[in-house]
Amino acid sequence: MYLKDFEVRWNDIDANRHLANSAYINYMSHTRLSFMLENGFGQAKMVSHDIGPVVFYEHMFYFKEVFPGKPIRVSLQLKGISEDGTYFSFQHNFYDHKGKNIARCEMMGGWIDLSSRKLRALPKELFNNLNKLEKTDDFYTITKEHTRRHGQVPQDLV
Repeated sequence: MYLKDFEVRWNDIDANRHLANSAYINYMSHTRLSFMLENGFGQAKMVSHDIGPVVFYEHMFYFKEVFPGKPIRVSLQLKGISEDGTYFSFQHNFYDHKGKNIARCEMMGGWIDLSSRKLRALPKELFNNLNKLEKTDDFYTITKEHTRRHGQVPQDLV
């Protein structure tokens, strides 16, 4: 399991004096990017393939409040990936300094071609690097239908 440690900073706290929702999102993003940088997804590689990751959704589940003063750990596991790597799903768990699970998030995303602005398959080398990440017990192969399983579609004001 990939783990990243964080110090809860003053600016990570909200008006209720506990860890703000936006800080959880930032910690997860930092954890994902750290894993990617350590596994061949550096800026030069991404530029050479003209790709970038995009987030479709992040579903958070909070179990216990987090306060400043003690470090936390954020895990990263591969929950799913499509056969060509276009779509991916990660699971993050948050742990306090004693190893107690304080929050969990499932996120799904994809890879976008930065020129065409359309989703695209992950190059084989990067797919293999991502697929090395420890998988969750409920790992699955993502299909396009999985990306719409929550039934959310745009509803314009007009």
